[in-house]
Amino acid sequence: MLQRLVHLLPLRMRVFLRRIPILVRLYRWLRRGRLTRERNVFVLLALAAVAIGFAATMSETWFPASGIVLTVLAGGLLLRVRTLTALLGVVAVVLVSDSIRLGFHKVGPGVIATVAVTAVLALALARTRQQIGVQGLRGEYMLLELRDRLRRHGEMPPLPVGWDSQVVLLQAGGSSFGGDFVVSSSDGKTLEIALVDVSGKGVDAGTRALMLSGAFGGLLGSVQPERFLPSCNAYLQRQRWDEGFVTAVHLIIDLTTGEYTVESAGHPPAVQFDAGSGTWQVSSAKGIVLGVVPDLRCEPESGLLRPGDALLLYTDGLVEAPGLDIDAGIDRLLGEAERLVPHGFRKGAKELVETMAASRDDDCALVLIWRT
Repeated sequence: MLQRLVHLLPLRMRVFLRRIPILVRLYRWLRRGRLTRERNVFVLLALAAVAIGFAATMSETWFPASGIVLTVLAGGLLLRVRTLTALLGVVAVVLVSDSIRLGFHKVGPGVIATVAVTAVLALALARTRQQIGVQGLRGEYMLLELRDRLRRHGEMPPLPVGWDSQVVLLQAGGSSFGGDFVVSSSDGKTLEIALVDVSGKGVDAGTRALMLSGAFGGLLGSVQPERFLPSCNAYLQRQRWDEGFVTAVHLIIDLTTGEYTVESAGHPPAVQFDAGSGTWQVSSAKGIVLGVVPDLRCEPESGLLRPGDALLLYTDGLVEAPGLDIDAGIDRLLGEAERLVPHGFRKGAKELVETMAASRDDDCALVLIWRT
């Protein structure tokens, strides 16, 4: 492949390249070993750099010498540090050659400074990618896949006729990752939901949330409902995290009778809407945050959802604000939730989250379950 690429070059360019010792040595080095994918990329970028440099001597209008910076950027994305350094050597040789052929006033300090700054950024980018063991855009693809998996965990399972639900997740700063997540499980007769809040916000809490969503999602439906939060607590105890804390609310609903049990581990209280009286009632379920004590004890609360009733789970990002009591935040949330009833729960859930989160810079999540 390497010989084919070289033979495709014009004779005049090949003669010019043979006069540059470092390019000759690189050519011989590449021919000695089997060409890997990275070497192929290096060869293409090196040839592109040389071609840009040569073309700049032919037509500065169409091929400015500064165009060589594109090969440096591509190298930062696609090459390892060692190979990128070799590419930068080729670029330096081409720039020196162009400055001699065109004059220092054409390839001056501005072009050299631009390429130098870009080279520093490319090296930093390549070093970071090499540390995590990915090259090119694979790192971004991995993050996108993790984000999509977290979102899939938050999707509610199909519910039988007479039940409906809405899940709204809003991450701080418009990030794709956050510390709030939802996991759920249903066998058609019973629905289990856990809304979890990892301390922190945005990307800082997103990495721990990604790990916990898989662990908690595996526990949900696999252990007895009364053992779910204690099992989550035991898992966090084994992690021995020194940073932050985790709160959760766990809901079990009998989809046949409408009976439910809700238990909390340091989480803001769940709220039930009673269609008969048209009022919202705050749950008394409470418990200690996860991962703090070895033996977790919760005080669950039971209730009944009749047709028209709804149950609201949410994270503290919706109700907490600096200098304000959480009870005041809950009162404001319930005041805004009153508008859900006339317009329907499905249409108003997202608007409720956006309204409550408008003045806050925190991850927000809301889960709404209702009987039709």
